[in-house]
Amino acid sequence: MLTATRGLEVDAVNQPAPMFEKLVLVPSFPDVDGDSVKNDAPSIDELLSRVATGDQAAFSDLYDETAPRLLGLITRVLIDRAQSEEVAQDVFLEIWQTATRFDRARGSALSWMLTMAHRRAIDRVRSAQSGRDRDVRIGIRDFEPEFDETSEMVETRMESERVKVAMASLSELQRQALNLTYFGGYTQTEVAEILSVPLGTVKTRLRDGMIRLRDELGVAS
Repeated sequence: MLTATRGLEVDAVNQPAPMFEKLVLVPSFPDVDGDSVKNDAPSIDELLSRVATGDQAAFSDLYDETAPRLLGLITRVLIDRAQSEEVAQDVFLEIWQTATRFDRARGSALSWMLTMAHRRAIDRVRSAQSGRDRDVRIGIRDFEPEFDETSEMVETRMESERVKVAMASLSELQRQALNLTYFGGYTQTEVAEILSVPLGTVKTRLRDGMIRLRDELGVAS
């Protein structure tokens, strides 16, 4: 039962009353027929009127009488049981706080409470959707696309073709020296031994070959 005064102190809101713990015992889709209601029990309208005066005992009875119906309606909207119980608790807190606003001339107390429960459930759905939409917008805004792999592949292939054409313009010794040095990983001394030519010849051919490649590829020196 709520332990706050009629104004419902902030601490009471932060510390849900024990009666709300009974929500876990309420069936998801209860029988809403009124056959089980005792004939001598106060009507829901009467209980709500007493709640409006700050009658906590009446509020407890009102809760027991209407919780299955309100929770059933909320669960039909939200599906998720935990969220439904949370929204139902908010609805009953709102009922406690706003019972004085109920006007019998505009409908029954149960209709007033069910309308409140439905509105709260719809608000929760909209809030969840809004959060998802916001996450998507942020994701799109912060998305940093990686480089265009297709474009990169095409450029690499084109560059490779240009190198092949440029290499074809070199002399056999220049081409062999460059391949062994830059692609084979051999030192100039090792290249001289492999090609059976003086080291000075290898250096000259490498220098001349690089100059020729720069010219063919249009690379500034």
